[in-house]
Amino acid sequence: MDHPTAFRGPFRTDRLACEAYSESAGILQVIPAAVAVPEDADDLAVLCAWASRMGVALIPRGSGSSMAGGAVGPGVVVDLHRFAEAPSIDPTWARARAGAAVTRAHVDAAARAHGLRFPVDPSSGAFCTIGGMVACNAAGARTLAFGATRPWVQSIDCVFADGSRARISRGATPRSSDPPVLRRWWRLSDSLRRTAAALPTPAVRKQSSGYGVHDFARTGDLVDLLVGSEGTLAFFTAIELSLAPLPGATATLLGAWDSIEGAVFASGLAREAGAVACELLDATFLRVAARGRSLPVDATSESVLLVELEAGDATDAMARGQALARAWQRAGATTVHVGFDPESEEALWALRHAASPILARLDPHIRSMQIVEDGCVPPAQLAAYQRGVRQALADAGLEGVIFGHAGDAHLHVNALVDTRTATWHQQIRALFAEVVRLTRALGGTMAGEHGDGRLRTPVLGDFWSDAGLEAFRQVKETFDPAGLLNPGVKTGRGPDGLGAVKYDPARPALAPHVRAMLDRVEVERRWNELRLELLDSTG
Repeated sequence: MDHPTAFRGPFRTDRLACEAYSESAGILQVIPAAVAVPEDADDLAVLCAWASRMGVALIPRGSGSSMAGGAVGPGVVVDLHRFAEAPSIDPTWARARAGAAVTRAHVDAAARAHGLRFPVDPSSGAFCTIGGMVACNAAGARTLAFGATRPWVQSIDCVFADGSRARISRGATPRSSDPPVLRRWWRLSDSLRRTAAALPTPAVRKQSSGYGVHDFARTGDLVDLLVGSEGTLAFFTAIELSLAPLPGATATLLGAWDSIEGAVFASGLAREAGAVACELLDATFLRVAARGRSLPVDATSESVLLVELEAGDATDAMARGQALARAWQRAGATTVHVGFDPESEEALWALRHAASPILARLDPHIRSMQIVEDGCVPPAQLAAYQRGVRQALADAGLEGVIFGHAGDAHLHVNALVDTRTATWHQQIRALFAEVVRLTRALGGTMAGEHGDGRLRTPVLGDFWSDAGLEAFRQVKETFDPAGLLNPGVKTGRGPDGLGAVKYDPARPALAPHVRAMLDRVEVERRWNELRLELLDSTG
C-alpha cells in the first residue's frame, strides 16, 4: 500500500507496526494493512479523501482500551493520538472542550480545579480518551445518578469519510455551508426520527448497542446518533462536554449477603436512597479475590455491594449513610461497613478496584476473556441474569468472575479459559450463545457500555427488529456510503466475532518484541501511549 499523497503524519505498512496495532483490550486480534497517525484535522481530512478515492477501509482508534473489538480491523488503523488539545474549562457555563485524544482523567482534573467534574467515570478513566468514550457511549459506576456519556456531549468536531469537516452541536439546523454529507443527513432526518420513535425501547438503564436511535427520537439532535457510533460515521477530533458541580461530601457502604436475591433487594434500597453508585461483586469474584489476600467480608458470601452516596455536607452524608446501613441490616446483610472520610472510603473501594490486578495474577495458562462482559438487563431481572450467567459458565465447563453495576443491572463477566485444552474454543462459543439467549429472553442488551464492536455486531439481529436494523443501515449509508469507516461494526453481520481470538495458541505468533510491548501495555495499563513510540523504544 502506497503512502497517501500529501499526508504528513507517520504512515507505516511494515509488519512490526501493523502487529503493534493488531490488538486492543478485548479478546480479538486483527492485523491491519497499515497504520496512520494524522498530525491534525487537516491531515486527517487528507487521509480520508485518499481512502475514499482508493476504497481503503479506515479504523479509528483512541487509546485501544475498548473491549468489543472496534479498535482493531482490516484496512488502515488510524491512531488519533495527536488530537490532544488540552482541556479548556468554561466555569460559567460548566463546559469543557478538549481534543479527542485527551484522557477522561485529564478532563476531570481540569474541571476540578474550577469546582466542577466530568461525572461519567468508567473504570478505564485513567487512560481512556474522551473521543473513545463518546464513540462507545461509555458509562461506569456512577451512571446510576449521572447517566452515560451521551447526554453530557454538547458538540463534536468531525471529519467525515469524504474528508469534509464540521462541528456538530446540539440544536443545530441546516446551513447553506453544510458539506454534502450533512445535506444528505438533513434530507433523512425527519423520516428517521419518525421511524426511531416507533422502535420498541428496551427497559434497560444502559445501552451502547446499535446507533442512539431512541435518544435521537426524543431530541432530534444528530449528536445523539454520533455518540455511540464507534467510528462508523465520522472521526471525532475534539469534544465539548457539560460538567457537574463537585459534591459537598460523600459516604461509602460495603455490605455482604448470603443470597443473590438479598443483594438485589438491597441494590433497590440503594437506588431509593439516591445512591450515585451501586457496584456488585459476585461470589465468583470473591473466590478469586480471596486467593492470597484477606477480604473485608466473608469470602463465602453470595454477593457484595459497594455504594456511594453524595450529600451537601458531611453531616448529611453521615446521616444518609447510617440510614442506608440500618436499612441493609434490617434486610439481612451479614456485614455492613461504612466510610465517611477519603481514607476509609478508599479502603472500602479497594476491593472493587482490585479486579484487574487480581485477574492479572492468575495462572499464566488461564486467560481472562471478555466474551460476554457487557450484558445489561431490566433491574427486575438482575437476579435471574446473575444466576443464568453462573449457570452458563458452569454448562460451558468454565470458571468465571462476575462483577459490575448492580444499580443498573449491568454485569461484567470475565471467563477464565485454559487454552491448553482441546475444547476451549467450543466452550467460549457455547458460553456466548447461551448468554445471548439468556439476555434476549430477559429483555436485555449485550452492550451496556462497551459498544458492539466486531464481537457483538454479528448478533445485533437477535436484539433489534428489522426496522431497527434498516434504520441503522440508512444512517450508515448517509454518512459513509462506501462503507469505509470501521466496516463490520454496527451494520452488516460481518465475520464471526469469535473467529480471531488473540489468545489462540494456533494463531501465528507476533514478533517477540511486539508481543512483549503489547503485554506490557496491558499489565502496566499504558493504553493511552502511542504504540509506534513504544514499539520503536523497544525494538
